Amino acid sequence: MNPPQTHSKVIGYFLWIFGFLGAHRFYFGRPITGTIWFFTLGLVGIGWIIDLFLIPGMERSAARRYAKGPIDYSVAWLFQTFIGPLGIHRFYMGKIWTGLLWLCTGGLVGIGWLYDFWTLNGQIDQRNAGG
Repeated sequence: MNPPQTHSKVIGYFLWIFGFLGAHRFYFGRPITGTIWFFTLGLVGIGWIIDLFLIPGMERSAARRYAKGPIDYSVAWLFQTFIGPLGIHRFYMGKIWTGLLWLCTGGLVGIGWLYDFWTLNGQIDQRNAGG
């Protein structure tokens, strides 16, 4: 039996377009390689092209790792990736105070936004598990 899907292959491929910055790797819960992709432009484009074929496996791995629940990973990640410094992803998760903080400070001048790239899946997982 397959675990319930938490991450979307379609969103993964959409973020792959920006994959030379590691967006799809962060989305599927791979912050270390996401950071490497960010600093090396997707391993100088080679890793980025290879990831085109690895995304289905990354999706299955994320489904085994993270809890499905009321907060949709894909929606939160789209907010985080494209308008993260505004804190909309934090409002979406019910984190009103930090959402306001992100909104007023540009995601704490970008540092909190980068922090969320590393931790967003865990934050959502915790909320979905009732924490």
